[in-house]
Amino acid sequence: MNKEEKLADLRHFLARYALPANRPAVPLGLPAADAVLDGGLRPGAVHEVFADDWGAGGFAACLAIQASKGKPLFWVRPDYEALEYGALSATGILELGGDPQNLYLLRAPHADDALSAAADILACPHVGAVVLELCGTPRALDLVASRRLALLCEESGVTLFVLREGAGPIPSAAATRWQVRTLSSDPRDDDWGSPCFHARLTRHRQGGLGDFFLTWDSNHGLFHDAAAHSGLVAAAPADRPVGAPRQKRA
Repeated sequence: MNKEEKLADLRHFLARYALPANRPAVPLGLPAADAVLDGGLRPGAVHEVFADDWGAGGFAACLAIQASKGKPLFWVRPDYEALEYGALSATGILELGGDPQNLYLLRAPHADDALSAAADILACPHVGAVVLELCGTPRALDLVASRRLALLCEESGVTLFVLREGAGPIPSAAATRWQVRTLSSDPRDDDWGSPCFHARLTRHRQGGLGDFFLTWDSNHGLFHDAAAHSGLVAAAPADRPVGAPRQKRA
């Protein structure tokens, strides 16, 4: 092997296995949340969204739209989730400010198949974000599998959102963990109203926690303070303990 071939191999090794370049955070838009997150959500990482009700998928969709930044967005779900919670609407993604032409829906027979498919997608650096929707606590999603997904995200720069329905938190390699329930939209909003959420940041590997009321601005792809127009309690300080997440359906 000559010198040029050795240099080519070294460049390939560094590109594939070296520490990734500094990736700027993805701001949520709400100053209180971005301050706790040190600028926003970390790209190229795993983020968990636990559902307190039927609308938490909308919160995961908003985060994924922000993280994908015009690149392909993959939504992976087992068949059971599709039957239990209904089909994902491309029109809904459009109304949230996303591009349906960049949305790819993938259904797998079982949870382990969905995990395998998500891992394959995460290996492609041209993907913007992946939403992996899982119900309950499948055996395939253990700490080892979570770490593998986190390493794939770190290497490719693709952000993964694991949407958990009817489940309680378990040990994982997630950078953040959110417990989410929906709120009523502002009655002053035109048409169908902007989606509003109560999101509790219950895990953050690099900083503090928080309790936030957010409304989604589909025109600008950012969150704003929902408490300002709904009379809700102000967001909790980052250092205030967050209550234990509620358990949902088994």
